[in-house]
Amino acid sequence: MENTYSDKESIANVPTSLTTCDMLGAWKVRLGIGRMNYTVNPGLYSVGNPHRESPVLVSANYKLTFDILRKNLADLDCWLLILDTKGVNVWCAAGKGTFGTDELVHRIDSVGLSKVVNHRNLILPQLGAPGINAHEITARTGFSVTYGPVRADDIQAYIAEGYNATREMRRVKFTFTDRLVLTPMELVPAVKMSLPIMGVMLITNQFAKRPFGKSDIAAYAGAILTGSVITPLLLPYIPGKAFAWKGLVTGLMGTICILGASKGFKKENRLMSAGQLLLFPAFSSFLALNFTGATTYTSPSGVKKEMKRALPLIIGAGAVGAAIVLGSHFLGKGKK
Repeated sequence: MENTYSDKESIANVPTSLTTCDMLGAWKVRLGIGRMNYTVNPGLYSVGNPHRESPVLVSANYKLTFDILRKNLADLDCWLLILDTKGVNVWCAAGKGTFGTDELVHRIDSVGLSKVVNHRNLILPQLGAPGINAHEITARTGFSVTYGPVRADDIQAYIAEGYNATREMRRVKFTFTDRLVLTPMELVPAVKMSLPIMGVMLITNQFAKRPFGKSDIAAYAGAILTGSVITPLLLPYIPGKAFAWKGLVTGLMGTICILGASKGFKKENRLMSAGQLLLFPAFSSFLALNFTGATTYTSPSGVKKEMKRALPLIIGAGAVGAAIVLGSHFLGKGKK
């Protein structure tokens, strides 16, 4: 049997071990630095020493996804068909349509995959299924689609078991650790957005009748933490399904605790506190709503539906709360 592809040397071979640069790059994108430019070129890659009967694994060109996949392929000989998902992970790209039927058909044709392998089977990540019409792929290319396990670290066992996934391999998990790893990508943009707001607060303190103080900063910081960190970490345990609602609950509890500790409920501070109870939970709710793009708890249609319902309420509560808070600072009196 012929075991090699005549133009194999033209296909980039990728190692399964990650370099220090790869690991630093992963931390950078976890912190939201260079996120949309962290990509690999779409196309065909080889791992190990694949031949014409070696499996073909399909994935996205988001480098973090690419690296997680290849580091779990040690001692395997296989092909990697990487789609142009515009630097988006498989799950999100399937929802957006970039990990989709047309792109997969195009990539199969552009790399001449039928000339590289004798078989006609593709292994796709299970989370990419929403974007793929398997019957159309077969009709247009002759390749059939098989869905592999949810997690890349199950690939070895999946192949060893004759391409059979156990129930556990099919199970979508989103553990505390999984959620914790994603929180920096929510926290860092929120902090960056806060820098000009803090600047405005410092400037207005020069002429406001009631300058912004430590309690105001604490309440604002609390809204950031509850929306971008606490809500994602406690996601399964907060009552309700809507992310905006969950962020509102944690934001409200956090604001109440801070106001209670800073004597915000004293008579002379009640108007200010009323504004903060509208503004900061609304901000926390907005940040929590952003987390829908990072979790497998949602669907694209569900996200759109929630945004349509929640955003007007968030904007309305935030606007009224901001007006009360600013009015209290410029016109009111009370504890500084």
